[in-house]
Amino acid sequence: MKRQDFRFSHRMRVRWVEVDMQKIVFNGHYLMYFDTAVTDYWRQLAMPYAETMHQLGGDLFVKKASLEYHASAEMDDFLQVCMRCDRIGNSSMTFAGAIFRGEELLITSELVYVYADPVAKKSQPIPPPLRDMLAGFERGEDMAQLHVGSWHDFQKQASPLRTEVFVHEQKVPAELEWDEADATALHAVALNRMGMCLATGRLIQHAPGVARIGRMAVKKQMRGSALGQRVLHALIDAARHRGDTQVILHAQCSAEAFYKRSGFVPHGAVFEEAGIAHVEMVLML
Repeated sequence: MKRQDFRFSHRMRVRWVEVDMQKIVFNGHYLMYFDTAVTDYWRQLAMPYAETMHQLGGDLFVKKASLEYHASAEMDDFLQVCMRCDRIGNSSMTFAGAIFRGEELLITSELVYVYADPVAKKSQPIPPPLRDMLAGFERGEDMAQLHVGSWHDFQKQASPLRTEVFVHEQKVPAELEWDEADATALHAVALNRMGMCLATGRLIQHAPGVARIGRMAVKKQMRGSALGQRVLHALIDAARHRGDTQVILHAQCSAEAFYKRSGFVPHGAVFEEAGIAHVEMVLML
């Protein structure tokens, strides 16, 4: 096996707690590495695992987990844990896995999952949407689609996500979350193949030639992916297309680095908004 045989890889570093008295990774931890990588694999499919399985009415159970040891990893090694869905049967799926240190192959694995009723624990056919996501990802397809439109177009998708992130997670009062600007704003949403809204944001006309981006929200399980950046860039492109020369936003201080990566620069002092520290940021178009 070679690293280029896999579309997906999860980068990690060996921790002190994972090595044994021989100063190499204890053999059982490799299975944990693969299990952790599978969690990130679902994220690459733009698939919030628990919510997706609940919607589909099933869950995945490990049927087989085998490891073959070729060489040992040591403390502080950087590893690439690679996974690939090799086979999708009627009710089971088989993953091939490999752990590399640089280009050196250390461990190979085979994981077999059975799709089953979560209560009765009886196998059942893998639903077509799950098959489509697995096969599409392995073919190299985009797992999420960006859409831009009105509140009328996307309220049904964006509203639950904003409630989840701002009202429930960040404890923003509901009366502060919803305002009249939604009706006239341009909204962007990132939807997965099951129609789940994973990221959203809006663009309003702050002043002549000045656009304002706000209500940027990404589903917790999808943070760290590129979805938030894709929504942000879609809104920036929309502002540029309509002739705006400047984009401003109020960034939560914890997300300042995220906006800096897209060219925004801080402007002014930190202030509080809805009980959360913010800073104004500006991007010149």
